[in-house]
Amino acid sequence: MAEITLVRKPDVQLSEQEKAIARKAMFGFVDGLGERGQKQWRRLWNRLMQLEPGEMVELRTHQERIGWFHRKHMALESAVFEAQERFEEFEAFRAWLKTGSGFVDWYPGPKGGVIPVPKSISYSKLEQADMEQFHTDAVAFLRTPHACKTMWPHLSPAQALETLESVLGGFGE
Repeated sequence: MAEITLVRKPDVQLSEQEKAIARKAMFGFVDGLGERGQKQWRRLWNRLMQLEPGEMVELRTHQERIGWFHRKHMALESAVFEAQERFEEFEAFRAWLKTGSGFVDWYPGPKGGVIPVPKSISYSKLEQADMEQFHTDAVAFLRTPHACKTMWPHLSPAQALETLESVLGGFGE
């Protein structure tokens, strides 16, 4: 779920004509689903247009996951796991991938430091935009010299990257 905080800027003024154009564009391009949704959408826009300078509003959004994208990412993870030579357990590989791509929460460690704890990518916990960001970050991490050296320790950096690219190429990455 994305949380967005909006603030009315003090130095921007819109004429009534500009507000009408904005409304026409937004209600003609995107609208609420059904009568109830349309009323809610218009009420939100009216509230946004009536904000005073410095006033804030917080929006929460949820975009359903796209099945084909989820399946593509899972297939990519599986293919890289099968090709790599370091990890014997898939869950260990996935935790390493999440950690390396920064897809973690940070918690106090047992000795006073902080430790990374990989986040969940389950459908119920992660919306589409966040899944797309994780996917992009994971692929970028896999392409790092550190990741390639970890997955194929006996290969030269160039050979390891070439091996990875041959796997990723099958997914259009």
